[in-house]
Formats: sequence, C-alpha cells, structure tokens
Amino acid sequence: MLATADALAILLDAARALDDIETLPTLDALNRVLATDVTSPLDVPPMNTSAMDGYAVRIADLAHGRRLPVSQRIPAGHAPTPLAPNSAARIFTGATVPAGADAVVMQEQTEAAGDEVTIVHRPQAGEWITAQGADIRAGSVILPAGTRLTPQALGLAASVGCARLEVRRRVKVAVFFTGDELTMPGEPLKPGAIYNSNRFTLRGLLEKLGCDVTDYGIVADQLDATRATLREAAEAHDLILTCGGVSVGEEDHVKPAVEAEGRLSMWQIAMKPGKPLAFGAVRRGAGGAGGAGGANGGEPAETFFIGLPGNPVSSFVTFLLFVRPFVLRLAGVQAVAPRALSLRADFTQGKADRRNEFLRARVNVAGGLDLFANQSSAVLTSTVWGDGLVDNPPNHAISAGETVRFIPFSELLN
Repeated sequence: MLATADALAILLDAARALDDIETLPTLDALNRVLATDVTSPLDVPPMNTSAMDGYAVRIADLAHGRRLPVSQRIPAGHAPTPLAPNSAARIFTGATVPAGADAVVMQEQTEAAGDEVTIVHRPQAGEWITAQGADIRAGSVILPAGTRLTPQALGLAASVGCARLEVRRRVKVAVFFTGDELTMPGEPLKPGAIYNSNRFTLRGLLEKLGCDVTDYGIVADQLDATRATLREAAEAHDLILTCGGVSVGEEDHVKPAVEAEGRLSMWQIAMKPGKPLAFGAVRRGAGGAGGAGGANGGEPAETFFIGLPGNPVSSFVTFLLFVRPFVLRLAGVQAVAPRALSLRADFTQGKADRRNEFLRARVNVAGGLDLFANQSSAVLTSTVWGDGLVDNPPNHAISAGETVRFIPFSELLN
C-alpha cells in the first residue's frame, strides 16, 4: 500500500492544467481559475484622496493663524481646483485632495462658522491622505495566473477596471455509482438496500469545485455494464469518478473494468478510512476534450480515472484529500494543499493503527479538539458533526494534551 503523501504526489504529477481558455465578464467569473496574470493598468487610488470628512489644508498656512476661509467644497467624484493660498477646502471621504494641500484635518478637530473654519489641531504632513497608488501601482500583477477567483479577487480585478477575465474552462467530470443495493431517496427501500448518500455528497463536492458534472447514476454490478459506462464517459470528460466497486470482492467490477478499458497506476492507500482508492485512465476513442495527455497538445488518448471506496465516510475523506487537489490542478490552480492547524487533543486515541488515520473531530470552546465517538467509515454523521480531520501518522497513539495536526473542513471544502 502507498503512503498518502506518495499517492497524492502521483496524482498531482499526472495532472496538468487544461489548455482551453475562455474570456468571461468579471461578474460571471466567480470560482473560475485565471489563465493569465491580471496586471493593473493604473494606480489605485488613481489620485491622492481624503481618508476622512474634514478640511484639506496647506500646513504652512497654519503658521499665520488657524482660522481660514473655506475656498471650495469637494465631494467624492468631483475634480477640485488647486487650493488657494491661506484657505481650507471642505472635503469628504474618498474625494480628490486638491493640489497644494498636504494634509486633511478631520472635522472633529475643527470649528466651522459660516464660510470659515478654525483648525484646532496641527496636522502632520500627509495626515488623513491616502496617497496615489497606496494600494496598487500601475504595471503590478495583482492576481497571478492560477488564482481561483474569490468574491474579493473579483472586486480587486474590478478596482483596476477589468471588465473581462481570461480563465480556464471548467473541468468536465463524469461520475457514476456501483452497487445493486443502492436506492435513490423517494423510492421504496427493499430488504438489503440502502439509500445512495454518496451520490448527493460527491455531486455536491464536485459542483462546489466548479466542475461540469455528468451524472450517470447507479450502474448495475456487472462487468459489461461497468465497461460500457466507462467507454461512454471517457469520450467527453477530463475525469471519470466512480464510487464503490474498487475492492477485491467478487461483485467489485470497477477495478477489472478499468484494467480492461485502460490502465491502473495506483490502487490501495495506507490510510484509514479509504484504503481502496484507485487511479488510472480509460482509453478514449474519437472526440472529447481535455483529459490525460492533453497538456502535450492534440487530442488526448485517455481520460483520467479515480475510483473511490463505497463507504460514505471513506468516499468523503478520499475525495477531500485526493480528488479535490487533483481537480484543482487540472483547473490550473497550483497551490492546492490545505492549510493545517496545530491544536491540542482533548481526547485519547490509545490504539495506534499501521495506516495514516484521518479522524473526525471538532474544536471545542476551550480551543482543543474533541473526537467523534464512532470513527467507523460508515458513520456519515461524523462528517456533519465535525469541523475537520485529525491527520494522525501511522503507528501513533494520541494522548490527551498533545498537539496534533488538524485540517479544517473549511480548507477542504472550498
């Protein structure tokens, strides 16, 4: 079995950013990945602006007295005239500081009377002035290629006048589920059957990543049916994701189906939950876009394949740790590793496992971590109760009070 770090390295080494680039309105580019750098064509702010409501003054004029006539009024969005000698300009937050002024005195430190104002505070040079280019300098890269566009990133692009952005196209993912025991909610639950929770979880995770998802539903536990679905899914997708059927049982047909229709590069990870995780590719016929080999130009001959285990927690955890970074790398994101925290374990895990364990836990009011009581791979409740995963190394028992590596779900679900 491969160590988790080695398995992830194999996946990320295979993933290459998709070549296809689209130009979108900035308003429509949320969660897309930049294909090219965004360089600012201007300074931000583009002129000196006031950071306060108050009065723009020339400090040297205050040496002759602190009572000055108000020579102009400057709201935001209006062009001022140069500041007349020995006068003050009424100015508002965000407005352009007039030429000649070298400070703004906030209105709380003045006394206005008619057309005059008394300055009761001697300002320092530059006080309450936001200098031109204080935020962004013209010509600087404000968003590098590979940035996944958050709401604040869109705002930053808009602040320099970018109406459209070049982004990579969405990753196209085909997903299907195996298991004759699977039943969809709303259908009668026959003896021996279970509801297909994985379909809802995995589709939601893929859609949250911004993928274009084709859902082939539940495929019968038959080798021929599995092979046929793999062939169809390979034609127009970058990745085929399956859930279930990757173990070694007589009814586990995904692994032999992939080996018949393509290749497997990796199978079985030394982790708990989620040991039977498979990675490879399915041969592709004519047509389609993206996929394995696409980075070298021309039409790729294969579509990537990842097979997840069927237990709901196993599929959830392996998706977060392996599928998420793989999909993000295909989408053009370079920084795909989640940030981890070092937190105190307020629990004891006395029995060490030879595999890398990922334990569902949550942060308590004291800032430590509590462990969900039942760590079975079938207990989906733990994924809703928990705040994240404790990354526990192989052969390590955890004692209460020690510091552990904790990966919040907030890092893994974005």
